[in-house]
Amino acid sequence: MPVRPDRSLHKTERLFALVLLLQNKPNMTSKDLAEHFGVSRRTIFRDLRSLTDTGVPLTYADGGGYEILEGYHLPPLMLTAREAATVLIGTAFTKLQPDPSLRRDANEVRLKLRSVLPDTIREYIDRLHERTVLSPYNEVQVQRQSNSEEEGLWFELSEAVARQQRVKMTYYTPSRDEETARIVDPLGLVYYTDHWNLIAFDHLRDEVRNFRLDRIRKLRTRLETFEPPEGFDLKEHLRGRGENPENVRMVVRFHNRAWRWAKRSLPADIELEKETKGATEVTFRFENPDYVARWLLRFGSDVKVLEPTALKKAHKELAANVAKQYS
Repeated sequence: MPVRPDRSLHKTERLFALVLLLQNKPNMTSKDLAEHFGVSRRTIFRDLRSLTDTGVPLTYADGGGYEILEGYHLPPLMLTAREAATVLIGTAFTKLQPDPSLRRDANEVRLKLRSVLPDTIREYIDRLHERTVLSPYNEVQVQRQSNSEEEGLWFELSEAVARQQRVKMTYYTPSRDEETARIVDPLGLVYYTDHWNLIAFDHLRDEVRNFRLDRIRKLRTRLETFEPPEGFDLKEHLRGRGENPENVRMVVRFHNRAWRWAKRSLPADIELEKETKGATEVTFRFENPDYVARWLLRFGSDVKVLEPTALKKAHKELAANVAKQYS
């Protein structure tokens, strides 16, 4: 994914980024580099001259474009293979987010990480990257979900949470098909299955509420600060609300041969697991019956929905649609 031009980069940051980029993508021309950083070619020439002056062994490749002579390394980052793999998975997860700014930042983190690691660790995470897929169909879905109005929301809200700054936002409520102006005190950010949520004290409703980031239409951080409600604890609040206030209690019976595999990918925490003859009844909570119904299809006749009625209906309709194709 191309990196958005960022003219706000300080020269020192840009020089460091330039070294990382040429180590990972050699043979880039001055035009390529200028487009990547969103600056003029004249600025790039000055930056390249600065790198040469500081001892970075730059050269111009026979095939065109700049590269750094093999063997030059920035000081190694002292991470074990396991630690580097953990960071890699974290950046891969972040790249699945609909906010384009989060995806760009994840790309930059991976680029920097790969460039400063020792060769043996770098080769290890490269092999791991080639063999790790978090969601094979998610890239197209993420592109469809992307919205220029959403861009930067997570980062702006994370700063407001950390600095305890009040925010004003316009929030869309689909059930009423309306937008309302809200003044809220951001208390935390939580990821529920497929989207980010803001937990905040809502001055309009005079209580702590849950707001989906993809429903925030406008956002502005205010200068005024706030104090959290007395005794408020985010984890305790989530536990008290069943983790997600939109969650629905679901009970599903799996044949034991299917449950061994289903348990690994169940999209929720198990509340209750009860074994019966040849089967296991599982109780969990999830916000989207349609999603669970589609997930259950993969287990064929080895699964039966017991509760709720909405999930039974969704699962039955999906199965009927599949059967109809062969009738």
